[in-house]
This record gives sequence, C-alpha cells and structure tokens, in this order.
Amino acid sequence: MPKRLCTTAAWRISIWTATAFAIGTAIAFSIVYLLVAQSIRQRSDAWLIGEADTLAQVAEDTPRDSLYDRIVEEVAELATQEIPDEPGANGKHQNSVFFLETDPKMHEIPLWVGPNSKEAFLQAIQTANLNPGIPQSIRIQGWKQSFRVVARVHHDGSAVYLGLSDRGARHLLHKLIRSFLAVWGGMFVLGCVISYFSARRTLLRVERITEAVARMGSEDLKERLPESKNSDEIARLSETFNHMLDRIQSSVSQLRAVTDSVAHDLKSPVTSIRGTLESAVCDGTTDRLQESVGEAIEGLDRLLLRLNTTLDLAEAEAGALRLDRKPLDLSEVTRQLAEIYRPAMAEHNQRLILDLESKVVIDADASLMERVVSNLLENELIHLSNESEILIRLRTEHGAAELTIQDNGSGFPLEIRERAFERFVKGKQSPGHGLGLAFVDAVIQVHGGSVKIGVAPSGGALITMFLPVGVFQPA
Repeated sequence: MPKRLCTTAAWRISIWTATAFAIGTAIAFSIVYLLVAQSIRQRSDAWLIGEADTLAQVAEDTPRDSLYDRIVEEVAELATQEIPDEPGANGKHQNSVFFLETDPKMHEIPLWVGPNSKEAFLQAIQTANLNPGIPQSIRIQGWKQSFRVVARVHHDGSAVYLGLSDRGARHLLHKLIRSFLAVWGGMFVLGCVISYFSARRTLLRVERITEAVARMGSEDLKERLPESKNSDEIARLSETFNHMLDRIQSSVSQLRAVTDSVAHDLKSPVTSIRGTLESAVCDGTTDRLQESVGEAIEGLDRLLLRLNTTLDLAEAEAGALRLDRKPLDLSEVTRQLAEIYRPAMAEHNQRLILDLESKVVIDADASLMERVVSNLLENELIHLSNESEILIRLRTEHGAAELTIQDNGSGFPLEIRERAFERFVKGKQSPGHGLGLAFVDAVIQVHGGSVKIGVAPSGGALITMFLPVGVFQPA
C-alpha cells in the first residue's frame, strides 16, 4: 500500500473528479452570472427610459412661468428618491440618480437634481456623444463607478438627461461572486473528500485482489479471489478471474497427468529398445546384431509416432496446429487408405465395405486427414475380432461432408463412451495408448467440423465425422 497520500490512485481520482466538477460548476456560474448581469442591466435601462419619458413629458406640459423650475425639480427629486442612496468610500451616502435639463432659450444655468459635483457631470455629458432614447454608460471624473444615462431632446432644442449609477448593480454582482466563491470552495473540498473515500473504498477491493493474486503460486492454484455480492465491474472481474484460475488449474492438472502418462508410456519402449540393443551387443553375431538393430528402429519409429501424435494433439487443442489447407477429395483419400488396409483386414477375415459418394471436396490439410482416417481404420483392425464387417459411408448433407465408420463388433464400453475423445482414455483390453480418438477429435475441430460416437444398428461402434464442404477463404 502506498505510504504517501498523493501517490494513491484514490487521491488522483478524487482530485480529477473534484476538478472536473469545479470547472463545470464555474462554467455554469459564469453563464448564470452573465444572465443575471444582463437582466439587471435591462431592468435599470427600462427604468431609465420610463422615468426619462415621464420627466420629459412633465417638462413639456408644465407652463413656462416662474413656477416651472420648482415643479420640474420636485418631480425630478421624487424620481431620484425611488432609488436609495449608496454608501461611498468615506461612509457617506451618495446619490445614485441625477436629473439634468438644458434649455438655452430660458435658462442660462441648467436645471440640476443630483450630487453636488454637477460640473463634472455636465462636462461628461457634453463630451459624450449620447443618442436620444438609448441608455449609454459614461464615466464621471471623481467617481469610480460609471453612470447609465438616457437623453430626451425636444423639438425646441431643450434636453432632459436622467442618469443611474452602476454602483448598486456592481455591488450586487460582486456580492454574488463572493458568495459563489465561498460555496464553490467548500463544495470543491467536500467533493475531494467524498470522492477520495468513495474511490478508496472501491480500490480497497482491487487491493485485496492484488494481494490474493500475489499469494498465488504455481504449486498452489487453489487460492481464489474474494467475490462480492454486488454485481459491479470489480465483482465481475473477480468472478471472471476465478473462472480463469479454474481453467488454469484444470489445464495444469491435465498437463501434469499428460506428463506423467507420457513418462510412464515412454519408459517401457525405451527400456525394451535398450534391452534389445544390449542383447545384440552381448550376443556378438552379425545376424543377431542386424535383427536387434531393426527391432530397435521399429521401436523408435513407434515411439516417435507416439510423440508426434501427442505433440500434434496438444497443438490442436491449443489452437496452434499449423494447417496447410488445400482442396482435398475426401472420397478419394478414404478409398486409397481403405485399399491399403484391405489386405491386412482380409488376413483377419474382416470384410470392408465402401459406400462413398464421389467428388466430395473439402479444404483440409491432406496429411492430417490421412492420419485421421488411418487412425480410425487402425482401430477397426486392432479392436475387431475375426469375421467382422466394417462399413465406411461418405455423403454430402446440408453443405457438410458426413463420413461414418461402423462395424458389427461389441462397440465401445459403456464406461468410456462419454470420454472416448479424452487423452489416454481406452478400454481395459485395448493395446493402444488412448491417443487415436483424441487426435481425431482435435483435428476435426481444427478444420471446423465435429465428430461423435454412437451405436450402430448392429450394436457395434459408430463414429460419425462432419466436415464443411467448400473452398476455404483464409483470413
């Protein structure tokens, strides 16, 4: 287990998760912030436009007498009082709204309602290029915040200006930002903590799997991973790993059994060959020496055939058998091999009957298919008694070549019928080594076919092979 927190996967997962959440939250807040700022600006602009229209209408409808300035000024003051004053930097309240009316024909001094520093406002308005009826932002000297100003110009040349400070809106937005940063920081920390403990709890299960795998060795494959009642990915990983360990244990057990069987089976022929050669050396005659060498060569050939069959069987079961696929006339191959075995069967008074459909072409490795048919014919020759009958039939059914070999013998013993295709499985009276049918099954499966064992109508053995017909297309 890592000693430092920053080196754990749980820490990295929590940091990345919390960071992604924080970025997403910040983006969402930015969008909300822009929408709120836009809404505040639209509300203030709507208020400005409405109040400016009202004040302009009052100025236009009020008679131009000695009471004009007083009436308009009082109405303007009422409008400015609708927005509360704002505290300034020195703690004093500052006006948020100002009103200005200019009429060169009647007033040399503009009518003003607002902060005392009206000269700065007048100068800013005169220098600003304001479009009538459209709120615009202007900067006032001595004021940190800008003012939104809307102008109304009459046909006689007089103009009404109404301005609203942005300070209140900015203060609200800044307060919103500060609140968000506080909440955002707390959520980030809380998210890190929750993500860390959640990830750590999950990764502890992975840690237990790692420790269990580390305890496993080639000598002891009984160790299994802890399985959870949950059906999540880690539980399925543990279950799959345990299934894999079951297969590995089974394969290792089979390998040990095969190794022991091969070692046991090789011991006898090697001992026999060695004894034959020692006997020839001790005898000293040329004829005896030649005879013994010939027997030794035959024994070595049988031993080599057994080893090759074992190796080919292992490669076929592992899916690593190299195939030299070519179009092969299965009927012709069967016929030729049957003619080769016919004389030997005739010596045992065994009758061989062929019922072969012509031109049954499959894509297969010729040498392997010849060994398959030879194994089956060899089994019939060895295991059948005299006066037996063997029928070999070849047909094409539903896009597959069906090759059957049946006899009228005693058939397969019941105790091995279900396990006849396993290695080293043979009958008690069988002189073979239990590799022939296992080799047949492995080769047929590598070629994409299948083989099965049954009982012939006469009660004898029945072996049926199915192989796909057609041209093989390599990948």
